[in-house]
Amino acid sequence: MFKVGFIGLGIMGKPMARNVRKAGYGLIVYDRNASTLETFRKEGTEIAANGREVAEKSDVVITMLPNSPHVASALFDKDGIAEELRAGQAVIDMSSINPVASKEFYSRLKERKVDFLDAPVSGGEPGAIEGTIAVMVGGDKPVFDKYYDLLMTMASSVTYIGPAGCGNITKLANQMIVAVNISVLSEAYVFAKKAGADPKLVFEAIRKGLAGSKVMEQKSPKIFSGDYDPGFRIELHIKDLQNVLDTAHTDNISVPFSAAAMEILQSLKADGLEKKDHSAIVKYFEKINNAKVIG
Repeated sequence: MFKVGFIGLGIMGKPMARNVRKAGYGLIVYDRNASTLETFRKEGTEIAANGREVAEKSDVVITMLPNSPHVASALFDKDGIAEELRAGQAVIDMSSINPVASKEFYSRLKERKVDFLDAPVSGGEPGAIEGTIAVMVGGDKPVFDKYYDLLMTMASSVTYIGPAGCGNITKLANQMIVAVNISVLSEAYVFAKKAGADPKLVFEAIRKGLAGSKVMEQKSPKIFSGDYDPGFRIELHIKDLQNVLDTAHTDNISVPFSAAAMEILQSLKADGLEKKDHSAIVKYFEKINNAKVIG
């Protein structure tokens, strides 16, 4: 078995690293949060002082960080991963970042004879805890095959998409669909309430038809309860849609629905809701229509 280094023990990274350990892999971890590291130390996990030590003491390094600059910093800054990477090692970046950055990291590490996969995930904190996230992977196929079993310790599905960057292209496509789906779901519930129908009964009537979706099943209960504790925060969805817009600009692609969803999310951020779950998109439609879905 490979010895695994894991950098980034946030909402998603913490349970993902635990699932790797649970599967029997040797594990060494690093995070800037000292209390998180102490928790892992008490659980019997080896702790590193920095990314450099993680790379020195592992065969493969997994990163799970907020955005492209954080991954670049973890890789290439002083005491970063790259300072101790050796030919034949691999970096698997499971962060959701700009695919242009993923391609750059792939090329820079390839020069050192180090493999790189971009392997972002979908499924939120519940999926990370249960080990049922979906992983979409870009990079060289033989490298994917080599680390498939490792990735499956954290996931219910791991899918190879294509060359470097394709994992994050797929993740951004996923985030586009989710953002627009929650937006129109919220719009429909506010429409139903203001027009005179009970949104909960509308949900029951249409959930098994063509309009039904996993988004509808997971987010409708949060909308109806007013529980906006985050599974996936609005500020993170803003980050993902910014990467969509940046990539679309680079590649000359029109993405009007994603641009509209971004405007909604930015409005919610202006209202101080950026730490809330993205199901709080409904509050945008409640505000502009002066109507509450529930109450």
